[in-house]
Amino acid sequence: MTRKLRINGHSHLLPYPEEIPDFMREKGIFWVDKDRKFMLQKDWSRPVTDSSFFLHDKLEWMARYNIDHAVVLNLSQLYGNGLRVEEMKQALRFQNDFNARMQHENPSKFTCGFVVHPGFVRSACWEIERCVETLGLQLLCLPTHYMDSIGTWRCVFDVENEPIFELANKYNLAVEIHPYDGEKFIKLENTSWRFHLIWMLAQCADAYHFFTLNGYQEKYPNMRTCFAHGGQLAQINLGRRIQGFDGRPDLFEGKHHPRKAVGHKNIFFDTLVHDTGGLQLLIKNQGYKQVLMGLDDPYPLGEMESAKQSSYPGKILDLAIEQNLITEVERDAIWQDNVIQWLCGDDEAAKKKLINRILN
Repeated sequence: MTRKLRINGHSHLLPYPEEIPDFMREKGIFWVDKDRKFMLQKDWSRPVTDSSFFLHDKLEWMARYNIDHAVVLNLSQLYGNGLRVEEMKQALRFQNDFNARMQHENPSKFTCGFVVHPGFVRSACWEIERCVETLGLQLLCLPTHYMDSIGTWRCVFDVENEPIFELANKYNLAVEIHPYDGEKFIKLENTSWRFHLIWMLAQCADAYHFFTLNGYQEKYPNMRTCFAHGGQLAQINLGRRIQGFDGRPDLFEGKHHPRKAVGHKNIFFDTLVHDTGGLQLLIKNQGYKQVLMGLDDPYPLGEMESAKQSSYPGKILDLAIEQNLITEVERDAIWQDNVIQWLCGDDEAAKKKLINRILN
């Protein structure tokens, strides 16, 4: 293959309003209004800020920006926190079936993820088996934090969830860790978009903290984990965590040193840090091979075309080249090789299959 692929490792797709089952709206779980202007939940709404939230416009948008393939994550609104068990299962199953259909109907354009709720480990494991064995999906999407069955908020890397990671390891899965729902457990007024701008990054750093303390990168060698939004606060926080571990060993008995995880071949981060200073720190800490392209389209905090922000998809890597922070070889790896490595690991047959699927 001569031409280098451009693969977006962090994308989202909304179902058309008519694709969302009635029970989702009736129960206030999630729906989109018929004019496609708002996504809604009970007592919550958010504007649809770009038409590329929907399939046909998404494909046109990808063609316009020469994006060959996109990794479609689940919608953050469908983690199922706080729902009754049966409603949660139905909602997540709808999301997973929708994503599977998108991948099967557009194999050259999409690799899609599936989501489970860690608060109910046994049913989460059943759903992983169904999504892998029946739906043919290979990317497990998990929230940084979730509400357990007695209403306590926990980090996803709680040891009780190890059966989930054992299955991910067995099936050679890629895993995406993404923050959401901070306003439900961080007791601050939801104002000035603070939960998206600040607390989401803290949630990622918190999840990375426990992932590495538990040494899951070593314990589950066939599972490759990507932290959304560059795991941005985790990068600047590294020194503090190392000093804390060394200074108070009594608090970390039986845990793994934070240094052991830095640059590990099974831990990835996307590029969505919004400035080249952040990208430079990420690459300096982890090495360019652990960084993959993430546009977070079509959300307004994604790398979208915007005159106001003088932005377009791929701008951060172009700027990094201009500023001599990365080489063209490293840029191409971030767009292609590193995404494929995250999705497939060392399975050469799977890599070949994915590349053939993209090239149709």
